[in-house]
Amino acid sequence: MTYKETLNYLYTSIPVFQHSGGSAYKPGLDTTIALDNYLGNPHKSYQTIHVGGTNGKGSTSHLLAAILRQSGYKVGLYTSPHLVDFRERIRVNGQMIPHDYVIGFVERHRAFFEPLHPSFFELTSAMAFDYFRSQEVDYAIIEVGLGGRLDSTNIITPILSVITNISLDHTQFLGDTVEKIAAEKAGIIKKDVPVVIGEAEQKGVAQVFMETADQINTSICFAQDTDVLKETHRTTSGRWVYESTDHGTLHGELGGIVQIKNATTVLTAVRILQANGVKIPTQAVQTGFEQVVELTGLMGRWQTLQSSPKVVCDTGHNVGGWQYLKSHLEEESKKHRTLFMVVGMVNDKDINSVLALMPKQAYYFFTQASIQRAMPAEDFASLAARHGLQGEICPTVPAAIEKALAQAEQRDMIFIGGSTFIVADALPMFIHKQ
Repeated sequence: MTYKETLNYLYTSIPVFQHSGGSAYKPGLDTTIALDNYLGNPHKSYQTIHVGGTNGKGSTSHLLAAILRQSGYKVGLYTSPHLVDFRERIRVNGQMIPHDYVIGFVERHRAFFEPLHPSFFELTSAMAFDYFRSQEVDYAIIEVGLGGRLDSTNIITPILSVITNISLDHTQFLGDTVEKIAAEKAGIIKKDVPVVIGEAEQKGVAQVFMETADQINTSICFAQDTDVLKETHRTTSGRWVYESTDHGTLHGELGGIVQIKNATTVLTAVRILQANGVKIPTQAVQTGFEQVVELTGLMGRWQTLQSSPKVVCDTGHNVGGWQYLKSHLEEESKKHRTLFMVVGMVNDKDINSVLALMPKQAYYFFTQASIQRAMPAEDFASLAARHGLQGEICPTVPAAIEKALAQAEQRDMIFIGGSTFIVADALPMFIHKQ
């Protein structure tokens, strides 16, 4: 098979949550364990760091990977979903898994896995673990897909677990309260493996994590209670400068207010890794923060795609993410004449709660991503109108962006988001220009 044929096989022969949602969700680890045993337990060949939570998993995972790479280690990075190319999910030292490896993995092992009927994520996780072993990585940063307790990645025994935060998302699978969701996310906490909790503002959430850590006798650290960050400020270019306790001044490449929380989480994780014998020099931390995009290929986190007019995209797609985006967009709207919003969402999110956080003073281009789960643009616009959001309907993301660019002047700003998949459809329009 060619690479294109292999991807088509993966997307059409096994259920893909990215495209079809709940029908692709397979709770339980039996299939994952069967795949892992068949492959010879590849994840046991290297050390791992497990990163879960509702929001911030991707930024946190990429920052840790950049810092470890700059510390001289060979680092695997497994994240999801991808935005432009499937291979973004599996990287070693920033380089995507080769086309030939993806093709070869499927051809070599399909006779075994087809009778198992694995989900797309189960098979992709097995591919990542196998590839990291073949590349002889020192460390692999493994991002949880959904939840934690029953996630395909939860067969690993890491040297550190990180849970970024908890908010309501995927409630049909994980529970309808933050406490229930926290209990699922806490499933990655393991005996004798320290855990960092990035943010747990709700008392009930913190209690769930403390009780879990106590039951299995492991140490827990709440990043929000540490002194790793002394102060922060933003430069005129919109980037963050962090005055850290352990590593001096850090220049963050990632924009967005949420990155302050992520920086606190990452610096706490670095402190614990160092205390447990991982050699991480200050220069590596500084460079990791400053060059995370180049070092890891991260996209879609308050990413500036164009400067005149300013075009920004962000993959924030739930209430937790939009609580930060709301503040950032309010701040940006003061600097620009008109704020244009190219937005759409998938139909299994708390759409009304997110719409309530979107800026009312903006002009909207309501659209839909090119996946089955996308809410039709007409339905989304109808819901948005109830929240006082006004604009026009566009059938596709490229059509919406073209209209926004045609109307925007240099003093205006265009925001693209609402869903990871809106950003995924938008990026090729700008990447190919650059």
